[in-house]
Amino acid sequence: MFPKFAPYAFLTPAMLIIGIFVLLPMIIALLISFSQYNMIEEAHFVGFDQYRRLIQDPFFWNALLNSLLYLVVVVPILSLAPIFLAVLVNRKLRGISVFRAIYYLPVVTSLVVTGLMWKWVYEENGVLNFILERLGLLNEPVAWLATPASSLFAVMVVTIWSGMGFYMVIYLAGLQSIPKALYETAELQGVSRFRQTIFITIPMLRPYIALVAVISSIAAMKVFEEVFIMTNGGPLSQTETLVFFVYQNAFIEFDMGYASAAGIALFAITFLFSIFNLMLLRDTTPAR
Repeated sequence: MFPKFAPYAFLTPAMLIIGIFVLLPMIIALLISFSQYNMIEEAHFVGFDQYRRLIQDPFFWNALLNSLLYLVVVVPILSLAPIFLAVLVNRKLRGISVFRAIYYLPVVTSLVVTGLMWKWVYEENGVLNFILERLGLLNEPVAWLATPASSLFAVMVVTIWSGMGFYMVIYLAGLQSIPKALYETAELQGVSRFRQTIFITIPMLRPYIALVAVISSIAAMKVFEEVFIMTNGGPLSQTETLVFFVYQNAFIEFDMGYASAAGIALFAITFLFSIFNLMLLRDTTPAR
């Protein structure tokens, strides 16, 4: 009798944690999104007014556009560039473990530290302007984080840099599962290493690429720390993402009902992208 319920007994602690710390807050946020609530006065039911307000709010659409731009730029780069990094560190060379650790170091570095470091790099008298001026690529320093045209892309670079090592490890596991006979046959036919990567490695890594697309899409929609540390949503709200929009309305404006509505909208958008990517993952998984 007991073995029949044993799996549920082992799952119960995890399900309780998920229920208390994930599902319950989601239900509360959904209920608050239908009310006017500022944590001081009593909540008042307003129906769908908060959602109608979202639709009419240009700052919400600006944050949504910035988050979608993050998806368009960051996800393709993080889905493909780490493949070549994984190919590089997959070779059996002396000291290759040191290089793997170096490439993975940004992943385990606090995003607060990373944001502060890159903020210093991007300053007008920072390292980036110094190097570009010495190379003759700039005539005068550029305020990368204070210029609307470059601020969001400057933050994207930090997200890409800090996530590259994590996705490299995923691809490295995929590379080590590819049969070596494919590469040996290609070498006998005189196929170059670059063409082997394009025509053997990448097609065999399609399930891993789809998996990375799922993870990086969710991460791109949840970007907050980089924006908060480096730009605080500026200049002129050019780096304000959906998560930062929720934070600002919840903990700066104390408009919990409106922030909850924005959070539900963020969840719905992220859920749709996840479903799309999971469908892609299913379609690219080799038949067994």
